[in-house]
Amino acid sequence: MKLCFYLATKNKNKIIEIKNIIGNEIEVLFPSEDIEFPEESGRTLEENAYIKALHFSKYIKDHYVVGEDSGLFIEKLNGLPGINSARFSGERDDRKNIEKLLKMMEEFKEKEDRKGKFITVACLLGKGEKKFFKGEIDGIITFQPRGINGFGYDPVFEIPEIGKTFAELSLEEKNKISHRTRAFLKLKDYLINKHKRG
Repeated sequence: MKLCFYLATKNKNKIIEIKNIIGNEIEVLFPSEDIEFPEESGRTLEENAYIKALHFSKYIKDHYVVGEDSGLFIEKLNGLPGINSARFSGERDDRKNIEKLLKMMEEFKEKEDRKGKFITVACLLGKGEKKFFKGEIDGIITFQPRGINGFGYDPVFEIPEIGKTFAELSLEEKNKISHRTRAFLKLKDYLINKHKRG
């Protein structure tokens, strides 16, 4: 029987990214349109990922469920936008979230002061297990958005080693290095190794 897990999200961008990261060895399934998810009320990425996975696991029996939460953490903003990254402007609007972030970063003119990191936590639930997998990547917040790909804060998150934002990379390029990739490859390796052991 082919390995699979259900992904506890309705975010189509995340579904496309994660399916691309996982590849063909594990099938990634996702919720039907009529399932609603609760508000993310946790105080950490781990708590929010668990809340999503636990909620969705009530609908799915005898299968693994994976909840995921990601955030952008800026040093000079004391970790903001952090766990509230998706609704930083007060609503789920990528453009407004970016506008608010850049406004708050205006006083920081040096790249050294514009450091941040993307962090993803994936929570695996099911078959008597509860495990967390974490991935992160360091970057610099740009002065203006650059690029047309990706979603969220991708247009203002530059990877110093390559001098490009996530939004200036193709999905394949982004998925070689991203925080989400680093978390989900750990999860993938865990499931495959566990499956091999029987």
